[in-house]
Amino acid sequence: MFPIDKIRADFPILNRKVHGKPLVYFDNGATSQTPQAVIDAIVDYYSNYNANIHRGVHTLSQEATDKYEEARIKIQKHFNAKKAYEIILTAGTTESVNIVASGFSSLLKKGDEVIVSALEHHSNIVPWQMMCEKNGAVLRVIPMDDKGALQMNVFDDLLNENTKIVFCNHVSNALGTINPIEEIIEKAHKVGAYVLIDGAQACPHIKPDVQALDVDFYVASAHKICGPTGVGLLYGKEELLQLLPPYQGGGEMIETVTFEKTTYAGLPHKFEAGTPNICGGIAFGAAIDYMNNIGFDAIATQENELLAYGTEKLQEIDGLRIYGTAKKTAVISFNIEGIHPYDIGSILDKLGIAVRTGHHCAQPIMDFYKIPGTVRASFAFYNTKEEIDVLVAGVKKAKMMLS
Repeated sequence: MFPIDKIRADFPILNRKVHGKPLVYFDNGATSQTPQAVIDAIVDYYSNYNANIHRGVHTLSQEATDKYEEARIKIQKHFNAKKAYEIILTAGTTESVNIVASGFSSLLKKGDEVIVSALEHHSNIVPWQMMCEKNGAVLRVIPMDDKGALQMNVFDDLLNENTKIVFCNHVSNALGTINPIEEIIEKAHKVGAYVLIDGAQACPHIKPDVQALDVDFYVASAHKICGPTGVGLLYGKEELLQLLPPYQGGGEMIETVTFEKTTYAGLPHKFEAGTPNICGGIAFGAAIDYMNNIGFDAIATQENELLAYGTEKLQEIDGLRIYGTAKKTAVISFNIEGIHPYDIGSILDKLGIAVRTGHHCAQPIMDFYKIPGTVRASFAFYNTKEEIDVLVAGVKKAKMMLS
């Protein structure tokens, strides 16, 4: 049996109240909550060995460097990267995507094609649009259907010898749709295109194996996986990371500097200019340990039960529509006919229930459905069916008040 009481005790914030009501936190798609083990890792760093890394001969610097690089190895093993230096520690998924897009802006030429999906977050659309504007490359889009699934037959038609890179999220942040990334990667590689997968929404639920996927680039953020904000990863195959130019210039990413010529450091430092989020990287490693100690099979079982239960109960409410009915993770994105999602979210907040409302930085999806946004309830393994009952009662109350 899933030890839900023991796990909930690991998260101090779950004990607090909001507007006098017990917190029901269903905004995990935006940011997961932080267990005490990760909080302790943060406190330990600042209390005992706070120092800059890679540059000092003194003890604190060496201790901090060791802990930071140990975290990189934990992340490497979790994602099954071949080499630790194929893991670049970044400020998060958005920076990771921008590193790749910036690098490809110097590699692509006019007429080359980039394919993205209609299910993307804005941070997976805008960097590629900016890149295409710079070099004349063409942006193509895999359309979606009413279920929130990609139209893979159209993807087949879009692929051609001009396709240079395909970008797709592993899981949609707005709908929870699990995309067929294995098929996307295989088909893209057949025409010689590279593939970048955004795993930000997948990694809390799924343990990716980048070697088994044969993916060229994979990106994610720690704060979706019980870690801190402001840190994430870019995985890239060694030969491709060597191919891309540096994203930023500064300290740490250099080998030698003169006013005539600068040479760059090897991986991973080539992409890690300046002082990194040292504490964040170490805490990222602690979060990976925490999640693996629970086990992703157990997490998936718990979250699938919550998804099925929540879907069943919410569908009993007259006038409620759920968007995204393809195979998905623990996300329910919904509206009630005639009521703006913001108004529902505001009432739920007064009841202590945290959900996300709006377009979820995925405006093209909302445009497809011709709606201003949705109410999104996103579940984590530390949530319960009893909390879903509170949500359902809250939605019913909001409907009564707003109808």
